Amino acid sequence: MHESPRSAAAVAALFELPFADLLYQAQMVHRAHFDPNRVQLSTLLSIKTGGCPEDCGYCPQSRRHGTAMADEPIMDLPSVLEAARRARAAGATRFCMGAAWRGPKQKDLEPVLAMVREVKALGLETCATLGLLRDGQAEQLKDAGLDYYNHNLDSAPEFYGEVITTRDYQDRLDTLGRVRSAGLNVCCGGIVGMGEARSQRVGLIAQLAALEPQPESVPINLLVRVEGTPLADVQALDPLEFVRTVAVARICLPKSHVRLSAGREAMSDELQALCFLAGANSIFYGDRLLTTGNPEADRDRALFERLGITPAQAVAP
Repeated sequence: MHESPRSAAAVAALFELPFADLLYQAQMVHRAHFDPNRVQLSTLLSIKTGGCPEDCGYCPQSRRHGTAMADEPIMDLPSVLEAARRARAAGATRFCMGAAWRGPKQKDLEPVLAMVREVKALGLETCATLGLLRDGQAEQLKDAGLDYYNHNLDSAPEFYGEVITTRDYQDRLDTLGRVRSAGLNVCCGGIVGMGEARSQRVGLIAQLAALEPQPESVPINLLVRVEGTPLADVQALDPLEFVRTVAVARICLPKSHVRLSAGREAMSDELQALCFLAGANSIFYGDRLLTTGNPEADRDRALFERLGITPAQAVAP
């Protein structure tokens, strides 16, 4: 296989391909690196909800927005473990824990380290998304048994300031550097449908593809428009443009798991099937993401059966 496209011009050229040609190319790349009929299942739990000081325009957990979401304390360990057991019983192989912080203080990190250790002991892969990390924190998470750290770029550098002003792009890149230096796997993607132009979707994928090494996991989120957030009234993204974005991500990040993430609850079975054809091979599984709905596990299992898809088994990263 040729080296994956990484320049903005090469990524833009992929977006301009006829739809069938783009999906064909994405499927060829996908089959060169993955079983095309297996999908990895992750479950996401909000362990600390609401009260975030950031102003991310898409997020209902920001205390700057009018979503009336309560600032809740961090969950206790038994409740987290019960959720992890339910996720494992339903077929998830990775359990992701998210906290609405700008970044964890040491007193915040201590209970998370205990959660990571205990969830890992259940035989699940572990992932955390806690915001910006300080020096030494990624190493503590690694020592506790964390497998993946999620920290999304969200958008292209040139669009980022339209959505977020309380942290800059370099802050995100610095956290990703700390995660890599600690030997953790990287989960890093973005959000589309925030009012960005196609050129800015190009910029996001080019930025992700330029990460060295490329992320092991790439969540592609479709904006969930939540009343009270600044992006509540943005025009919805054309569903076929979303499929194009998945296909281009697959071609440009050939060895990454490309995950259908936020927004899947509103997607038809047919749209999801096109995304799998375009190279998506991971989903968030379960009835909730951090604060928004997600398709019920029974619906996902029924769709997998119709498509001949088998959930992947847990493999140590």
